[in-house]
Amino acid sequence: MGGALPTLLTVLAWTMALIVATPLSVLTIEMLAGLPPGRRKLSGSPDMRVAVLIPAHNEALGITATLEALYSVAPAGLRILVVADNCSDDTASLARTSGAEVIERHSVGERGKGFALAFGRDYLASVAHAPPPEVVIVLDADCRFAPGSIEALVAACAADPQRPAQAVNLISPVLSASPMVQISGFAMVVKNLYRSRGMQRLGGAALLTGTGMAFPWPLLEKAHLATGSIVEDLGLGITLTRAGHSPQLIAGAQVTSDPAAPDVALVQRTRWEHGFLGTVRTSALPLLASGMASLSPSQLLLGLHLVVPPLALLLMIALTTLMLAGLLMLIGASATPLLLLAVILSVAMAAIFAAWIAGGRRWLSGSALLRAPLYVLWKLPIYLQFFRRRETEWQRTPREGE
Repeated sequence: MGGALPTLLTVLAWTMALIVATPLSVLTIEMLAGLPPGRRKLSGSPDMRVAVLIPAHNEALGITATLEALYSVAPAGLRILVVADNCSDDTASLARTSGAEVIERHSVGERGKGFALAFGRDYLASVAHAPPPEVVIVLDADCRFAPGSIEALVAACAADPQRPAQAVNLISPVLSASPMVQISGFAMVVKNLYRSRGMQRLGGAALLTGTGMAFPWPLLEKAHLATGSIVEDLGLGITLTRAGHSPQLIAGAQVTSDPAAPDVALVQRTRWEHGFLGTVRTSALPLLASGMASLSPSQLLLGLHLVVPPLALLLMIALTTLMLAGLLMLIGASATPLLLLAVILSVAMAAIFAAWIAGGRRWLSGSALLRAPLYVLWKLPIYLQFFRRRETEWQRTPREGE
């Protein structure tokens, strides 16, 4: 019995360490693959019918500015369709005044961006006097395209009509914002740029992020969009990847939105991260299984991507596991699991720091970086709420000035 207890403690320590080391290793590999800058490919604007579809729910405060910004970078012949979805304000009339094509949807029982996208898609398919567009680009009503982004997305869809194209979706850098907002913006750079680009370079699929998404019409025509999911973009990307239409990240296209205030940012992160964690529970293992069964790198790598929790949660889990492994070592377990986990966590932190050096300093000042532990605490209520009262219904993010 004298040697049985240390053996059991060592097995427990190894089990905990390996469970946590797996997502840390996936994160590190994605980051290292995605850190080198991509080559910006110059491309012309293909002669195609293109529509930008903008779902808008009570966006009267910002829809005019969004359309003006879109027109300033729009190529000739671009069709712009605004879906005024369950609006109780002047979104529709303001969008029409700005020159956009506008349709209105009223269905209080069907709330969510997915329903608005399906309504717009069906309208584009049914208009008698105009053929459907060959490429449809989805843009959120508070987002802006960088110049040349629309052309780059269209060129990507023309080159590979079996795959949707995703612009790099980022928060506009504002170093005068609060540290929590800066860190949140940097976390978005890590996920939507470095990790997504790394996953694609390894042979996997990029992530669809809800805005700046371009779809060849045959893919959008068949897509199941009418859903109230709070992470409809993530679910759509998984479905397309499993069907052999893995999304591609386009380095020459960028879409941005302004940073939100800390309380609004917390609402945004709660909705997205609860939806992400809920999707992980139902999709990660099936993706891994189907990826291995079909020898599909895109499915396998996307499944591995999904086992990586949001960055703050992953660091909470890793540090807690590190302390538990240390306690087990003190009462008789081997020190090797503790050392292995410490090394893997250190390498992951080094990769994140490298991302800050490589480009993240535009979003995150050095003084704000030092407050990263407070960011982890700031997000703790999100994860506690997931187990007590998980967010399951779509909620529109409040806009500045509301």
